[in-house]
Amino acid sequence: MNETDAELRQRLSKTAYEVTQHAATEAPYTGEYDQFDEPGIYVDVVSGEPLFSSLDKYDAGCGWPSFTKPIQPAAVTEQLDQSHGMLRQEVRSNQANSHLGHVFSDGPKTTGGQRYCMNSAAMRFVPVTELQSAGYGQYLELFDGSETER
Repeated sequence: MNETDAELRQRLSKTAYEVTQHAATEAPYTGEYDQFDEPGIYVDVVSGEPLFSSLDKYDAGCGWPSFTKPIQPAAVTEQLDQSHGMLRQEVRSNQANSHLGHVFSDGPKTTGGQRYCMNSAAMRFVPVTELQSAGYGQYLELFDGSETER
């Protein structure tokens, strides 16, 4: 993926560009995937790299889509973020280095206690019914037949 900055600006929405390239944050409760509950996977809006599964999504009540873990550990990287007078762990996509959001340790204890608080604008949703045709067929095994009937 060798898009120029100009090409990214043209392809992405203004919000997606600012979030992924300049670590902006969309306003709480405004993101497309905050109150979204369909079976499928979430991929990096820049590279298409698989990031999260709907099976690990939950409503944390924080105003952003939240997940207990990435779809695979290598999908994301974490780094210390000391901006805005806070101490947080920033989450970036591994392939495109897109800013996605932050991870906090106040998630459900039963699933490891992590809350991956992501910006909707940094992701694109791929429904289970389109995984195969979109080139993500290997992720179908995550979902049993009941997930596609929701």
